[in-house]
Amino acid sequence: MDRQEMAPNSQISSGYTGAPLPPRRETRVLEPMPKKPTLVDFFNLRFQEQAQHVLQSAARAMRQGLPEETVFACLLHDTGMAIQMADHGYVAAAMYEPYVPEEVSWAIRYHQSLRFFADPVVGYEYPTMYFDLFGRDFVPEPYIQRDAEYAKKHPWYMKARLVTLNDEYSFDTSVKLALDPFIEIIGRNFKQPAEGLGWDNSPSSYMWRTIINPSRPL
Repeated sequence: MDRQEMAPNSQISSGYTGAPLPPRRETRVLEPMPKKPTLVDFFNLRFQEQAQHVLQSAARAMRQGLPEETVFACLLHDTGMAIQMADHGYVAAAMYEPYVPEEVSWAIRYHQSLRFFADPVVGYEYPTMYFDLFGRDFVPEPYIQRDAEYAKKHPWYMKARLVTLNDEYSFDTSVKLALDPFIEIIGRNFKQPAEGLGWDNSPSSYMWRTIINPSRPL
């Protein structure tokens, strides 16, 4: 097979007698990944649904003259949604921790909790879209409250807060940006494994393999 698919589940053979596999899912053909995929390959071939938003976030941070690690954190912050929506900040932080400066993964992790809490001093208001998503009486779960309080007291607080600021206002569907302006930033700040993402022995390599082939049955 020369293309990778989100394929329907099927019995491995006619003699399979184990527990039934999960329900069949709609087939969606994915472009094949290179044998040694880079972060750029993931942006081009797997992060399409998140790409325009994070590119807008990073471009906004760049226009503001923010530090390069903040621009980079904005570029990566929502790509964990390629695995799951819930707790995507924690997911993305875990994906990137072996490969990026610590403050970058830290900012990605704590944007997850801080986005639920306004900070008028820096101009961050509670996103109105959250009223539709969660309801006006929504109270974040205890772990979100705990992590937000921790982040607020941390010396790196503004690193994560700036991600939320550039996250909230970057959903313009009329804008189409390219990854090109950020290639050098990726090169300076991302430790590309020689084996390719997913095929090295890092603690998060399984996450990259999941994105490469999200419907592998086992």
